[in-house]
Amino acid sequence: MAATLGSSFIKTHYFSILSSPSISSSMALCSTFCPQISTRFRYPPPFFTKTHSSSSFSSVSATSISCQSSNGTAKDKFPERVGFLGLGIMGSPMAQNLIKAGCDVTVWNRTKSKCDHLINLGAKYKPSPEEVASSCDVTFAMLADPESAVDVACGRQGAANGMSPGKGYVDVSTVDGITSKLIGQRIRATGASFLEAPVSGSKKPAEDGQLIFLTAGDISLYERAAPLLDIMGKSRFYLGDVGNGAAMKLVVNMIMGSMMASFSEGLLLSEKVGLDPKVLVEVVSQGAISAPMFLTKGPSMIQSTYPTAFPLKHQQKDLRLALGLAESVSQPTPIAAATNELYKVAKSHNLGDEDFSAVIEALRTKLQRSENQ
Repeated sequence: MAATLGSSFIKTHYFSILSSPSISSSMALCSTFCPQISTRFRYPPPFFTKTHSSSSFSSVSATSISCQSSNGTAKDKFPERVGFLGLGIMGSPMAQNLIKAGCDVTVWNRTKSKCDHLINLGAKYKPSPEEVASSCDVTFAMLADPESAVDVACGRQGAANGMSPGKGYVDVSTVDGITSKLIGQRIRATGASFLEAPVSGSKKPAEDGQLIFLTAGDISLYERAAPLLDIMGKSRFYLGDVGNGAAMKLVVNMIMGSMMASFSEGLLLSEKVGLDPKVLVEVVSQGAISAPMFLTKGPSMIQSTYPTAFPLKHQQKDLRLALGLAESVSQPTPIAAATNELYKVAKSHNLGDEDFSAVIEALRTKLQRSENQ
């Protein structure tokens, strides 16, 4: 489907959102249209459960739920029809987990061939987001960027055209807050419910059902979709108003991108001074700065191989959106800004489709140039 979002729709709905009471009139608009996010979550948590982490979140007005397995199939717990839009690196394994759990799943993707293996597992197929949403009770969407997310939800033959009272739309894409608000407003205008639920985690956690959902929006849909989120993830957070989930995801990915850039510098420096980078990975993995990302990515980075779990172009997109979010609240982010420039260099070297750990190649190129001067 070649869905196209008309300029009149963009003007009408972006300006209606910008003028709504939910967004401060003093908001500093940036090139990425990121909203000012309240530091207080407006919805009190319906209940509180600690995650697998030893830390307590009781001082924060957010709900954290650990996902535990239970008896019974998904159809016993959640007999509704589920739609899934977008079957890329993340969407495909997420939809597959729903199918394997026994859910009644209908799928769509711009490239239909990506639906075939899910159809073979028992999924149904519809040729447009509109038809998926029309035939399902709750529809999930996992798209690559804000433009795609808006287009699939609101464009010609978009999901919103198939929504109606009683239905729900859960957008698990990583977008900026104002894009999420735009989609939410369009969905809610049909009488349906909306939940933003960007995920923390990459390809392997998606395959293993170990994602972390950062949700915000209609709490009734959050509670209704909980069994499905628990199939796909290990924990879920309810963060209140639409925009808070998007903001949390951008902050998390901003930190992650900066960590990877710093780790890359460390690997190259260890090589430069004659240390074994493999030993560096082991030392880091046993110390206070230990992170699964370093232990997982380090060995392949040393071999200059970057099997894609999270594309570099998506990491750079998230850094750009995070910088826009920071700009909207006049927050200086010099480390993230420098990191973003490094990822842009990596993209210019045609590394956008490689894993984001390929950012080390941008640094390696700079090092080689300095040595040749």
